[in-house]
Order: sequence, then C-alpha cells, then structure tokens
Amino acid sequence: MSFRLVIRPEAEADMAAGFEWYEKQRSGLGHDYLAKVRAAFQLVCENPNRHAVLCRDVRRTLTRRFPYKVFYLVASDTVEIIAVVHARRNPAVWQERV
Repeated sequence: MSFRLVIRPEAEADMAAGFEWYEKQRSGLGHDYLAKVRAAFQLVCENPNRHAVLCRDVRRTLTRRFPYKVFYLVASDTVEIIAVVHARRNPAVWQERV
C-alpha cells in the first residue's frame, strides 16, 4: 500500500532553500538534490513505518548523497513531511513544527 504524500509549506521552503544553495554551488546540482529528496519521499510513502519514532510520533529518514534529514508524521493513509533539514542544523528547527 502506498501512502498519500502531504508536504507542509515549511518543508517546501526547506527544499527551496536547499535547491538554491546547491544551484549556486554548481548548475544542475540543485536538481540532483531535489531528485534525492523526492526519492526519500517515495521510499517513505512505500513503507513509512520502517523508521523508528524519534519523539512525538515524528519519524526520520536520510537522503542519499546529500546530508539532509526528512522528518515526517504518519496518520492512517497519509505521510506528512514536516521538515527537510541539513544534518548539521539545530534539531529545534523541526521540533518546533510538531
């Protein structure tokens, strides 16, 4: 069963900021970043319970190639992405969104 994906506006903003940063580093790299983030979303939607709960029902997966963490919630048939943040970023960023 594949779950329905919902991306919060804050997570969209996280992704846009990551895209812009990588595009400034090298043309096309931002698109590679987005592809890896979307691949992580796809894996989460296929099996959202594969990752352990961190706190307050929030789960986390990592992206490949890029040091980003995807934080999400699972409810019935929906996966809700709450944050896509750099691995070295302060955890308060995603914790404030729960």
